[in-house]
Amino acid sequence: MTTVELSGKVALVTGASRGIGYGIAEALLARGDRVCITGRNEEALKEAVEQLGADRVIGVAGKAHDVGHQAVAVERTMEAFGRVDYLVNNAGTNPVFGPIADLDLDVARKVFETNVVSALGFAQKTWHAWQKDNGGAIVNIASVAGVSASPFIGAYGISKAAMINLTLQLAHEYAPRVRVNAIAPAVVKTQFAKALYEGREEEAAAGYPLGRLGMPSDIGGATAFLTSEQSDWITGQTLVVDGGIFLNAGVG
Repeated sequence: MTTVELSGKVALVTGASRGIGYGIAEALLARGDRVCITGRNEEALKEAVEQLGADRVIGVAGKAHDVGHQAVAVERTMEAFGRVDYLVNNAGTNPVFGPIADLDLDVARKVFETNVVSALGFAQKTWHAWQKDNGGAIVNIASVAGVSASPFIGAYGISKAAMINLTLQLAHEYAPRVRVNAIAPAVVKTQFAKALYEGREEEAAAGYPLGRLGMPSDIGGATAFLTSEQSDWITGQTLVVDGGIFLNAGVG
């Protein structure tokens, strides 16, 4: 990693051992932040820390919906860096494809625990540990599935719609100390979304006016903006980062 001037700011990014979360961590590190990343797989997390740069990155392994893990992640961030200015709720799951008419309700509960309740838990703990007295920003990684009907990933879409509303509630309650916004990506090239484009990437990308699928760096850049001084008068918003795919709505 090239030497950069430290910003003095610290971010906690959940679900960041790979994919979108990793791209977000890269973007925040590039501008000089220090970062704590979380993930379920301890080995993958260690590898990510080494790749990102262990001088400014720590990793805390655990499941996002585990309240004990949430507490440890925030505590470790405070111990290592003395503050936690930014929280990025990126951890998510989508274990099922198919119509919600046949959805196992236990699976639905798991999706909501990981995608929504965990985000609230991290937001509560970050608020009490630092942001309540010192300010900061939260970015929730939602999805375009949360702002439209999403065939075959309905449970995921419903949970992301809930996350968008969680963003509104937190933005209202945490103002003026903390700004809270969401990002709603379309399909980003990650292991998580592979089933949506694997073996047909060219076909999938053809539907996007900008001619390609998203990259983790696209979401990283948007997150860096929403946690910067340039967005100081923005809160309670959902930024759709979709390569223009919604421009095709209703077109033959």
